[in-house]
Amino acid sequence: MARTGLASTVTLTHQCWLFVVGSAFFAAATAPGFSAAAGPGAANALCFVGSWFFTSAAWIQLVLAGPEDSDQWRSAAVQSGGTVLFNVSTGAAVWAHAVVAERRLVWAPDATGSLAFLVSAVFGVLAVSATTGRWRPTSRDWQACWVNVIGCVAFAGSAVGAFVHPSGTVADEALANLGTFLGALCFLAAALLVLPRHQVAGG
Repeated sequence: MARTGLASTVTLTHQCWLFVVGSAFFAAATAPGFSAAAGPGAANALCFVGSWFFTSAAWIQLVLAGPEDSDQWRSAAVQSGGTVLFNVSTGAAVWAHAVVAERRLVWAPDATGSLAFLVSAVFGVLAVSATTGRWRPTSRDWQACWVNVIGCVAFAGSAVGAFVHPSGTVADEALANLGTFLGALCFLAAALLVLPRHQVAGG
């Protein structure tokens, strides 16, 4: 079926650059020393902005994915749901200051979104393995797939570290920030690997 309207104008290039920009926002927000220098409010705001670039990129990826019964489509669909959960989580983090709100509106969707990314990564591995083979380290698609897997694992580690105890303390703030920072860098790298070469070269 031919795509119509806005869906007919989006491309892999749009998808990749949106992931690059979104990842850069997350990486900047959780870079070592940034929160201490700029304040947690600024870091939360950057993550919130970055989450919308993620959601836009994930929507394009879903539009460009294969048939709805394919692993590629399942990966994109689950990932898209995960990005929406990050919209909720990062948005709530900007204004949620009560412990109950932080647990329900910040950590819970963050953890669920991270789980969605892990499931998406599994479908992504299945999709890439079907097209490139299980071991094709010279393939950019294969490389991007496994870099993305590492990023999803890092985001999951971040969610574990970000767990909010009943007292209001975070389980491991350093792990939460490091997981997000490393995950964002992985997603950025994966997007650049998939980006058409002439775009990377600036031609």
